[in-house]
Amino acid sequence: MLLLTAGAFIAVAIAVLLAGALPADAAARDGLLALASPLVVGVMRRVTLLGHAWFLVPATLLLFVVFPETRARWWVFVGLMLLAPIAESTLKFLIGRPRPFDASYGFPSGHATAAAAFFGAVFYLAHTLRSPLRTIVRVLAALAILLVGLSRVILRAHWPSDVLGGIALGLALASAAALLALASRPVET
Repeated sequence: MLLLTAGAFIAVAIAVLLAGALPADAAARDGLLALASPLVVGVMRRVTLLGHAWFLVPATLLLFVVFPETRARWWVFVGLMLLAPIAESTLKFLIGRPRPFDASYGFPSGHATAAAAFFGAVFYLAHTLRSPLRTIVRVLAALAILLVGLSRVILRAHWPSDVLGGIALGLALASAAALLALASRPVET
């Protein structure tokens, strides 16, 4: 998963560096904006908060209550949530692509990166849950990532490729955290 998501991020980043706004960006954005009724925009304004620090800080603390593995390897998951915005803002500066309706940098989307990092970690941590709860948590985590990504385009904050880059970056970071958590488990004999 780490190689797949890191590769996806690199591919989107190279395309953005070479082409700026990708040919499909405007068409995909326009298609999503066609869905932007006042009700949809209102819902997306709430959904986008799932990728904001106001939600993610207390939600990360909640992981320590719900998942014993988070407490045992606290440094992995705290590190993940600290590294995600540092990586995203550094890449925004290095790539320097503007948002569709603003001159500020947009690639990769910070909300999408943070949501994918957090909910990617939740997806991993759900392995400790029993079925069907494990499946429910994983489906909800994947849905949260998707909806935050859609919200960033519908709210006119990002190009679709900004969102794809953010999701790929966040999932790559979450995958690296999961591998680190697995590697730091005591060896059972």
